[in-house]
Amino acid sequence: MVLNTAYADASGFPIGDPTSILSYSPVVLDVPDRPVQLEIKVTAPATGSGLPVIVFSHGHGGANFLSSLRGYGPLVDFWAAHGFVVLQPTHLDSTVLGLREQDLPDAPLFWRDRALDMHAVLDRLPEILSAVPGLPERVDTSRIAAVGHSLGGHTVSLLMGMQILQPQDSRDKDLSDPRLTAGVVIGGPGLADEHFGSWARENYPSLQYPDFATMTGTTLVVAGDEDLNPNFSSRLSYRWDAYTHSPAGNKTLLMMRGAGHLFGGISGYDAAETTDENPARVAALRALVLSYLRSQLLGDQSWEKALDLLPSLPEPPATVETR
Repeated sequence: MVLNTAYADASGFPIGDPTSILSYSPVVLDVPDRPVQLEIKVTAPATGSGLPVIVFSHGHGGANFLSSLRGYGPLVDFWAAHGFVVLQPTHLDSTVLGLREQDLPDAPLFWRDRALDMHAVLDRLPEILSAVPGLPERVDTSRIAAVGHSLGGHTVSLLMGMQILQPQDSRDKDLSDPRLTAGVVIGGPGLADEHFGSWARENYPSLQYPDFATMTGTTLVVAGDEDLNPNFSSRLSYRWDAYTHSPAGNKTLLMMRGAGHLFGGISGYDAAETTDENPARVAALRALVLSYLRSQLLGDQSWEKALDLLPSLPEPPATVETR
């Protein structure tokens, strides 16, 4: 796949010319022991071959449709227009399914089922792609990344090796997936230390038990320097614990300046839940993630070029560190 990285959009980063995209939904899978069918949206470039894949995990959220395959258009459409096939499963905690208040294991977050959804997508990737005419032969299924926002970031952390060490839970702790080349955790939850919020402790007890010591997968952690919610933690660094407390050697922290939990509006076009609406911030985040994934999955120099350009921008939107 040849990319013209000379083109730059409003973000200021070289990203290449966008192409037309196509979307197909829902692709419906019957998954054993799942209370409802798994629905997936496929968004892909209309042209091109050797396309890498992103499996995207939505956030928990309170909106009616953003926490489903219908959300995150500002990210998904952009990444597809720049060469990626993006798969969006609707997890069991999605508001559209109405399962949060039902007496089901791991409700309301369904944290484990979320990771299993991602496994199911990877297990049945040829079947999913074949639902879109002409797409399977254009995809390189050896190049796959997982990206998630908020609780979706928690899901990606699990896929990268983080474990939930909840007492009296005898189920397998390892939910990682070696088929993933890299993961991107955007605003994911962190450790439940003395700063952990009593509201989250009561309503989302599983968030008390994350262990990042086994999170060995190559990961970009995206955090906002104003993403503070006392319901979850009074510690600002809570949202980048996946970077700080996971094994070093392949971790990168992208700190978005001035960003709250929605990073300017990544969950939907003109989303009412966005408290820090900023189209330029959305443009910068999606361009930087694109550059990172191109380098990880395609082996090019996009990420290095973006990092070289970042400090020269009039108002750099982010800082980067590695460990």
